[in-house]
Amino acid sequence: MPLGLTARRAARPDASDPAAPAFRCEEVTKTYGAGEAEVRALRGISLVIPNGEMVVLLGASGSGKSTLLNILGGLDHPTAGRVWFRNQELTALDDGRLTVYRRDHVGFVFQFYNLVPSLTAWENVALVTEIARTPMPPADALALVGLDARQDHLPAQLSGGEQQRVAIARAIAKRPEVLLCDEPTGALDSKTGVRVLEALAAVNRDLGTTTLVITHNADIARMADRVIRFADGHVREVATNADPIRPTEITW
Repeated sequence: MPLGLTARRAARPDASDPAAPAFRCEEVTKTYGAGEAEVRALRGISLVIPNGEMVVLLGASGSGKSTLLNILGGLDHPTAGRVWFRNQELTALDDGRLTVYRRDHVGFVFQFYNLVPSLTAWENVALVTEIARTPMPPADALALVGLDARQDHLPAQLSGGEQQRVAIARAIAKRPEVLLCDEPTGALDSKTGVRVLEALAAVNRDLGTTTLVITHNADIARMADRVIRFADGHVREVATNADPIRPTEITW
């Protein structure tokens, strides 16, 4: 049986309504531990994220950004509240259907690249295309992030910024509707970070992928369509940018 065929036959979340918001959250809470060890990571988050936007999540460490991103990505369950991806309630899905949701709809980019050292850039990207429904050719995904000439290189032969762009290419090769990025420039210098942000902007612009980026760099928020500010498990502010700047205009 071909790789992934069993998973493809699993019931897929019905997320086909493009008019629905990318995400909708109602009074989402997340608590870890109990008693004196209890940590309230989210304290009643309610928000709407439209389709196709570039969204930046800002806040100090421990403010709830990554917890919310993990819930939106189907990696974690809220303690209470409800979450929708388009017209599908994620909080009504079991672990098996959340796995299908992640595979079919979501791409992840993290601070650390998690590339397979023994595989070339092309081969690292090709890994996800084997289980995707309508994958992008790996070479096309690498071209979109500006790595046409580096696809035959191993990770050790690439700079940190190039490795992060391979990770972005890998995430988008399955053509996800949503790209979730947790501190994608956190380990990079300013010049390299700008190249990575340019790649994310290209994905958002050229593919229409709803893109959420967690960062501590407040200036990166200026390139976003929408900025969500977190503090102590709450959303303190949601602001929109009428005229987002280009990544090259960002200061580090």
